[in-house]
Amino acid sequence: MTEKDEIIHKGSQVSLREVTRDNLGKVLKLKVAEEQNKFVASNAVSIAQAHFYPDEAWFRAIYADETPIGFLMLSDDPKKAEYFLWRLMVDDQYQGMGFGRHAILLLVEHVKTRPNATKLLTSCVPGEGSPFEFYKSLGFQPTGEVLEGEDVLELLF
Repeated sequence: MTEKDEIIHKGSQVSLREVTRDNLGKVLKLKVAEEQNKFVASNAVSIAQAHFYPDEAWFRAIYADETPIGFLMLSDDPKKAEYFLWRLMVDDQYQGMGFGRHAILLLVEHVKTRPNATKLLTSCVPGEGSPFEFYKSLGFQPTGEVLEGEDVLELLF
């Protein structure tokens, strides 16, 4: 058991926090397992994309207690009432502890506060190791749509 394992545990308090100058370095160091790289862009790419879509991208670091352990980004378009989970990643060493699930629940609560929100959409690359079953376990259902090679799922409120 590493020192980090002793500090971060399944019962840690999960929160979504702004990415700032103070935590940017730590957020950029978060990585998924090598075999998961084909399923999610790096946090550096995600943050760069967010800055090119400032009216649409809402992104946060996922924290367990006071430690950044992941990242998520929402495409937030209240004019169209479209809310799309654009990115979700949990660092390899913190996967399987329920943090991703908890982060999605926090995101859903946020989306429910947005204008005319009735659902949250997401997409994922199909294949072995895909987060498809994870999303289904949270209540997301496939729409049958494929967007840029990714299966689209929705969670209705």
